[in-house]
This record gives sequence, structure tokens and C-alpha cells, in this order.
Amino acid sequence: MELFPAIDLLGGNCVRLYQGDYEQSKVYGEDPVAQALAFESEGASWIHVVDLDAARTGEPTNRAAIGAIAEAVSVPVQTGGGVRNLASANALFDLGVTRVVVGTAALEDPEFVRRLAAGHRVAVGLDARGRDVAVRGWKEGSGRDLIEVAASFASDGVEALIVTEIGRDGTLEGPDTTGLASVLESTEIPVVASGGVGTLADLEVLDRMERRGRSLAAVIVGRAIYEGAFTVAEAVASLGGTWGSAPKAGE
Repeated sequence: MELFPAIDLLGGNCVRLYQGDYEQSKVYGEDPVAQALAFESEGASWIHVVDLDAARTGEPTNRAAIGAIAEAVSVPVQTGGGVRNLASANALFDLGVTRVVVGTAALEDPEFVRRLAAGHRVAVGLDARGRDVAVRGWKEGSGRDLIEVAASFASDGVEALIVTEIGRDGTLEGPDTTGLASVLESTEIPVVASGGVGTLADLEVLDRMERRGRSLAAVIVGRAIYEGAFTVAEAVASLGGTWGSAPKAGE
């Protein structure tokens, strides 16, 4: 299982939200490029970046910062937030982003995901409260079931499903192992865990998770690193594997 340290951008700053609430954000830094370089220097094999402004409004407020990160680091960058059409996805790929994460549009226009995944590296972000998948920067419930949505992308060329339990995100209270196990069991697509990790022990629990002979592909961690619960280097040392760094078939 790989570690993806997270950089969430709000107004150009590195922040973390608490349970997806924009009113409960904490700034951890004003230089996202320096933060990405620090993560890389500690052994991160990917950098996960979210444009929180774009996720909420659709406006690519932090696109320049994302491009600067992609240009500065040598490891691949995965980016989501406000990717709702081909133009916004292509703009990120043009900046040097390796893989784009589609969230709201994956539920509202799944055909867009299929078209995009046919020629690009794409992950689908499934942010849920319980089993209800949320959209538009976690502000609205979709009424769609997490497991049902996860299974719906089985043959669409999607590289990964990024599964976040909103109620645990930013809390450091531990990941939603039950929900993650259910998704892992319901799909053959690689599953990336996100939300709630607070200790190295949490990472070890996720690393040992297995369903039908399948394990989690990666874990996204933000606040635990920023709060000093553990370092990227410590997390990388506790995990193994190189999933996600290999090119997509045919590239």
C-alpha cells in the first residue's frame, strides 16, 4: 500500500477541513510548492492535491499553484476538485498533472468519465456520509449508494476509486474500515483509502486489510502529517509496494 500525502488548497494556502466543513478549516502553510518538495524529499512516491475552491464552486482558483507543484516535483501528482468537464481535466493534464480525480461529474455525467478514462489516467473520488455519496465539495448529498456507485465504474478504464468517509476526514479518529472493506469487496478497481488516519497503527490496519484476496492500493493522509503524529518518512517506512507509479498500459 502506497502513501499519498495530501495538499488541500484553499485560497492558495495548504489547509485541512474538519469533516468537510469549509467553515472549519485550518491553515498549515502558505507555500504549497515547498510542502510538496518536502513530501517528496521524505520519500513520497505521489503527491495528492485538491483544489477545494474549485470543488465548491467549479472555479479553478488554485490552478497556478497546482501547475507549480507539478513542475517542481519529480514524482507524479494526482489532482482533484472541480473537474467537471473535458476542458477542466485537460487544463490539469496540460499543467503536468499525472492523474485527475473526478468527483461530482462522475455521478452527474458518468459518460464523461468513460470518455476521459479512454485516453487519460483517471480516478473517481467517492466522498460519502455513511453510504450516501456527496457532491459539490461535500456540500450536497446525491442520494446515491456508495457501493452501487463504486460498482458502476467496473468496465470504464478508471485507475482507482478514492473513498473518503466525510465524517472521519480531518478528525484523526481512525479510518472507516467497515466502509472501505465493503468497497474493496464490491469492485476490482484499485481502492485508495482517505479520511480519519491519525496514527501509524491506523496505517498498519489498512495495510493488512484484505477482501477476496485484494488489498487497498494506497492511503491519502493529510492532517496526521501536518499535526506531527508521524512523518511522511515514518509512514513510508511502515508501508510497502509501488502501486500507481507504473505507467498505464499502452503508455
